[in-house]
Amino acid sequence: MSRKRRSFTTECKVEAARRVIDSGRTIAEVARELGINEALLGRWVADERLRMDAAAASGDQPLTAAERTELARLRKQVSEQEKDIAFLKKASAGGPSLHEVLGGNFAAHQQK
Repeated sequence: MSRKRRSFTTECKVEAARRVIDSGRTIAEVARELGINEALLGRWVADERLRMDAAAASGDQPLTAAERTELARLRKQVSEQEKDIAFLKKASAGGPSLHEVLGGNFAAHQQK
């Protein structure tokens, strides 16, 4: 029986690596906590340290934990808004109106 290979987003990899870098805990501890292989997390930590070193060499400051959190929140918000826009475009592209879909009783279906 084959296992499906898990994939991780870049944000997930960076956050996991930053847990090791920012907390001073070992890769093994954080890997156990996250349920991932130590070697995998080790590569992510090495990649993040290289990225931080490259940013420092070019005079850029790496993002703080608060900035990374805000960036992740804003990216999620943008993604949700893009989905809303796509839905609204499809809904307005010649299909039935919202009024028709809801049977003429739109007020009863509005969120309060």
